[in-house]
Amino acid sequence: MDAILFYASAALAVVSALVVIGQRNPIYSAFALIVTLCSLSVIFGLLGSPFIAALQVIVYAGAIMVLFLFVLMLLNVKREADAPGRGGRALGGIAMALVTLLVVQGGTVLLRFQLVPVAEFDASTQKMARVLFSAHFLYVFEATSILILAALVGAVALARKEP
Repeated sequence: MDAILFYASAALAVVSALVVIGQRNPIYSAFALIVTLCSLSVIFGLLGSPFIAALQVIVYAGAIMVLFLFVLMLLNVKREADAPGRGGRALGGIAMALVTLLVVQGGTVLLRFQLVPVAEFDASTQKMARVLFSAHFLYVFEATSILILAALVGAVALARKEP
């Protein structure tokens, strides 16, 4: 059952990643990226990392993509116009498909073999919270919030219409 769910999630990740690259409407592309991130979250869960899977959905598919969509809608970005010389998009799609195929093959290898965790390594949620919210990483969280606030102010300044 795990292998079927893995291959279904991997196929969904590949297809939605190709939609991200191939879509001309940036809003649809952002929604396809959310699908890609959620399917990667399923793969993380299958590989035995539920904490990273939850963070993938909460942080990336939730907060970051909401910020992207907010900026796209605030700037009122329109559909991409047809332009000559779109070979770069096709090359990017082929490269993305190859990289995703390599990741899927790596995940298949990890599903076949049962990895034994090292005894000293504690990746529990409580241990991760203690490390992340320590004094060292607290400043990183504060700097990130200031950076996101600056990006939001910049997006509003760019979207403002001059009278």
